[in-house]
Amino acid sequence: MSINKDQVKGHILKSKGSVKQAVGRATGNTKLEASGRTQKTLGTLRAKYGDAKRR
Repeated sequence: MSINKDQVKGHILKSKGSVKQAVGRATGNTKLEASGRTQKTLGTLRAKYGDAKRR
């Protein structure tokens, strides 16, 4: 079972988004938190796209 480029990039985006969201929440920066949430969602979608391509 191999992992493709879209899955890797998706998981990286998702991780970066989680960190941004947590930092935004901890500092009270709502724009950073929203940006992180968006990035996390995009990462999830890209990873799911990679999953679909693999099948």
